[in-house]
Amino acid sequence: MPPTRVADLLDLARARSFVGRESELATFGELLGTGGVLFLYGPGGIGKSSTLHQFQRRARSSGRTIDALDGREIDPSPEAFRSALGPASVLLIDGYEHLATLDDWLRREFLPSRAETDVVVLAGRTAPAAAWRTDPGWRSLTTIRRLDPLGPGESVELLARAGVPVPLRESLVELGRGHPLAMALLADAALTGTVPRSLADVPELITELLECLVREPPTDAHATGLATCATAWLTTEDLLRDTVGPDAPAVWEWLCRRPFITCGPRGLRPHELARDVLDASFERRSPDRYRELHRIIHDHTVAGIRAATGPDRQLRAQHLLYLHRRSPMTTAYHQLRSSNVPVALVPGTPDDHAAVVASSEPFAAEWLAVQPSALSVVRGESGLLAYIMHLLLPFEGSLAERDPVTRTALAHASLRPGERIGVARFLAGRDGSQSDLYAVLAGSVSSIIEWVVPGKACSYVTVTDPVFWQPMFDYLAFTRDFEVTVDGVSHIGFGMDWRRLRVDDWLDLMNEREHSGGTGPPPASLLRPPPLDQAAFATAVRNALHDLPRASAGPLAGTALGPDPRAAIISAIGTLGASPKGGPLQAVLNRTYLKGAPSQEAAASVLGLPFSTYRRHLAKAVDSLIALLWAAETGQDPAASS
Repeated sequence: MPPTRVADLLDLARARSFVGRESELATFGELLGTGGVLFLYGPGGIGKSSTLHQFQRRARSSGRTIDALDGREIDPSPEAFRSALGPASVLLIDGYEHLATLDDWLRREFLPSRAETDVVVLAGRTAPAAAWRTDPGWRSLTTIRRLDPLGPGESVELLARAGVPVPLRESLVELGRGHPLAMALLADAALTGTVPRSLADVPELITELLECLVREPPTDAHATGLATCATAWLTTEDLLRDTVGPDAPAVWEWLCRRPFITCGPRGLRPHELARDVLDASFERRSPDRYRELHRIIHDHTVAGIRAATGPDRQLRAQHLLYLHRRSPMTTAYHQLRSSNVPVALVPGTPDDHAAVVASSEPFAAEWLAVQPSALSVVRGESGLLAYIMHLLLPFEGSLAERDPVTRTALAHASLRPGERIGVARFLAGRDGSQSDLYAVLAGSVSSIIEWVVPGKACSYVTVTDPVFWQPMFDYLAFTRDFEVTVDGVSHIGFGMDWRRLRVDDWLDLMNEREHSGGTGPPPASLLRPPPLDQAAFATAVRNALHDLPRASAGPLAGTALGPDPRAAIISAIGTLGASPKGGPLQAVLNRTYLKGAPSQEAAASVLGLPFSTYRRHLAKAVDSLIALLWAAETGQDPAASS
């Protein structure tokens, strides 16, 4: 019989638009036969009310009497609560977070008085109190379910039922992140002629979702904590100390209680839609603060990579990659995260070598034999998913010269004595593809780890699929430096000369591109002059010493000594003095160049040295100082030169 009332029409329309929640519906169906309590929780707009509506339809169809209450419309007192009830065997309570003060009373007095076959459903934004899980009685009678986002298939079905044309559904599914309210609002926007490319295109949708997801934070520190959580991949209390200061512990506890935030073993992570909404809102309202916060998180992450070891380093590198949400690889990273397949980059082991050699090009076996620690792999349940090697050159022996890729990279770098380069080789994912998602993970994470720590003169990555990788290297400001053929396959080398663009300056550039998404070579203003050879460097240091109190940057301006070579030289003199037997060397340099003796004879006299002895000490001191500064210039261990 067709519906005859408006209420019936509304009921039918809601039923036709409802998708998913099969597990919750099945659980409710079982409770209709046995009785019990079902606790649903999840963020605003996740579908609690619509799920309760389906429960109501099923209870009515089974002949049950129903009380459906909204916690927002009831005074949170036992008397008001009882007066709102009728003689029903199924009680459905929405907005249960508004009745939090009644939770103990309901558990101790009200619910125990209900009939054994009664069904009670409590739906709210916050997780149930611990007593629901720890009390043996309630633990046996209560089913607790967190409502998660809809899956991709369910999201497509929701849009289809809303009448969204097929060509528009995929992009809206990506924006909606499985959040039912967001999907409904996006569907409405698309059907009225506006197909948003990002949430920023629909500010009114952001406003509505914010009102649904997040109540006003109690303080500015809490608001900054929310923004931190939206920006960082994982938020820790350590990170909050950098962004909110001494309020970090209180903000951490508050964030842990948000229904749209998951507290995991490594930190807090918001639901992806909540992240997108909060991030877009914060950037729109406070663009300057947004950039400032982004920079703090960026610097915290880089410092973490540099300080970490082992698996923690790989995890922090993924944190940095996550900040690059406007990079050409954003889609690949999102697909990896949304796949929910637990994979990570780890150091390779001898057990991986056979698989790498079998699926790789010539020279892989030889490089594995001499630099086994250069191998990084991505493993999954099915075995090896991707791998890459980061070779450190020069390397003793003939292999680097026989391998056309490393030979060409060394020739391109024009290394000075003591300098080293890194060359990424043999990148491959499943079926040898370099565009495979796991190859993207292996190449990106391993390279971040290699690049953020200063010390190399140049870094190169060689690929055989330049069409796929060129946009990413344009974003990274790496240049296409060489092409070489190995076993009939063309290898393209993309590179960065760290002697001309300091690692920290490059990271600053990347931080800016995290906002702008810009591409292309680094601005000329960031580049230092071409590197000095060893003889020219030594001459420049000697000249600077002779006029040290008034020394200008001169030829040393483009070196690792930085924009103030005078300060670097004075610091190096102190370092030299702290080395074994370095005290006399420091003394002769101080007296000759820092304390302004009118002549070398006068300096020798003050030091109490015969002039010939003084000259020998001075020559040795200057040579030692130059060696120490050259070690810094070429990325060597200064201790080896002191």
